[in-house]
Amino acid sequence: MDEKTLVQLSLEGNNDAFEELVKKYKTKMFNLAFSMTHNRESADDLAQDIFIKSYAALKNFRFQSEFGTWIYRIALNHIKDFLRTENRMVKVPFEEGYRQMGEQEDEILKRERDITQEKRQHLVYDGIRALPEKYRTILSLRDIQGFSYEEIGQILKLSAGTVDSRLHRARKLLRKKIAPFFS
Repeated sequence: MDEKTLVQLSLEGNNDAFEELVKKYKTKMFNLAFSMTHNRESADDLAQDIFIKSYAALKNFRFQSEFGTWIYRIALNHIKDFLRTENRMVKVPFEEGYRQMGEQEDEILKRERDITQEKRQHLVYDGIRALPEKYRTILSLRDIQGFSYEEIGQILKLSAGTVDSRLHRARKLLRKKIAPFFS
């Protein structure tokens, strides 16, 4: 069943129809929230809140855009509000240590590679978090969520050219922030 039909049925009180929409978007909403908070518990709570908000606002859906575009707008606004009002500083736990003596050498080398990879991921996440909000959002939608330029333009109500230029600028700023750590 297509999304607009599911929305229409939901508006008519069919809870199973809305449940289908939730099933389709629950992983996407969690991934979006996690990409912006880097906290699984917060991302899970935010994803649930997004569906509660979207259900309450469903009567405002005008069928002029796709449901996915509409719910992503709600999601981005809700996550931004959460980050703004809670003034959350994202802290990603990082454990670094050596394995016990007596481990095989290849296990130790694997752990060192994992640690190096973790450090790099943290540097990238820190670099993304340090970007202005409009650039963080663009990077998240394109490079983490995988949306096309057109879809991002619809979600953020921007032209494809603006999406392209912001994405280019965001990547350039991110490279500038993390380049010293990868030399």
